[in-house]
Amino acid sequence: MTGFRAILMRDLRLALRQGMDSAMVVMFFVIAVVLFPLGVGPEPNVLARIAPGVLWVAALLSVLLSLERLFHTDFEDGSLELLALSPPALEVVVLAKVLAHWLITGLPLIIAAPVLAVLLNMPADGFGLLLLALLLGTPTLSLIGAVGAALILGSRRGGVLLALLILPLFIPVLIFGVGAVEAAIGGFPARAPLLLLGAVFAGALALCPWGAAAGLRQALE
Repeated sequence: MTGFRAILMRDLRLALRQGMDSAMVVMFFVIAVVLFPLGVGPEPNVLARIAPGVLWVAALLSVLLSLERLFHTDFEDGSLELLALSPPALEVVVLAKVLAHWLITGLPLIIAAPVLAVLLNMPADGFGLLLLALLLGTPTLSLIGAVGAALILGSRRGGVLLALLILPLFIPVLIFGVGAVEAAIGGFPARAPLLLLGAVFAGALALCPWGAAAGLRQALE
């Protein structure tokens, strides 16, 4: 637990010093959502109908934008090798870095989402489910993305390759996340999509640290 906390605090301190990753992700999220009313028109009913999907797609792409750097900086300056040789298992290192990534990128998106939901005229019935679904979905995106980020480490055009690898794996999170919010807005029970979203999160939490650690070992050989 000491090693996990040390790596988590180290990544958070580095992110605070640089200060750009979180701001860049939130800015992309805001700009992507704001572009939709300009593209489809300001009709309130249309915006309200597409709001859950727009918010989730923008959140997904925003998380994707930051994943390439999850291990890249440590790989370039050699600190990833030191982390691999440190007492905590590499799976614990991955989990700490994923948690730091979510705190830096996923949590700001959740905070910004209600404001953008108001902009899109989303019915108030969906606000609680939107936050709950994002709380389950965004860490899942970080966990799945960690596997892709580890697999493309050291490769050329890693950003494009990363998108091709992990976007198909993001689809269940997108479907269940949007489904939960739309069910709440429509007055239907949202229990089923939320449980499925939670199951995807539990599966990712159990499997992704192992997959990402295996990818990192391959990159370090």
